[in-house]
Order: sequence, then C-alpha cells, then structure tokens
Amino acid sequence: MTLNQAFAIRVREYLKEKNMTQYKLEQSTGIYHSTMTSVLNNKTKASNFKTMALIIRALGVSVSEFFDSPVFSFDELEID
Repeated sequence: MTLNQAFAIRVREYLKEKNMTQYKLEQSTGIYHSTMTSVLNNKTKASNFKTMALIIRALGVSVSEFFDSPVFSFDELEID
C-alpha cells in the first residue's frame, strides 16, 4: 500500500466515524473539491504535508493520533 492510499483510507475512516461529508471537510479546510477528490481517490502521486495537516486538523485529531494506525505500518507501506 502506498502512503497516499493509507492516508485516504485513514481520512475516510475519520469521516465515517465523525459522520462528516467530504463537502464539510472541503469547507473546513478550504481545499478545492477537485483536490480533495484526488486525495481521497488516490489520484495524486504525492500529497504535500500542508494539505495533510489541513485535513487532519479539520478532522479534529492530532497528527500523532491520525498516524497511529496499522495502515501506516512501515512493514506494509510502500514509500518511493
């Protein structure tokens, strides 16, 4: 699994947990719909940390809490 795939999975987990829509997340972050769709559908080669940080903050969790998930296990993660 790539880092972008893991990030998208984790964001979707939080969206479901918080009963939040992609639209609400876009409004909270100021990220364009096309950009958010690309991030969530793994259409970008690499998300920048600013975009990730905006999304994580809008989800209302800390960076460490967000990345504390098995989907970010270095044994399973492809980092190119």
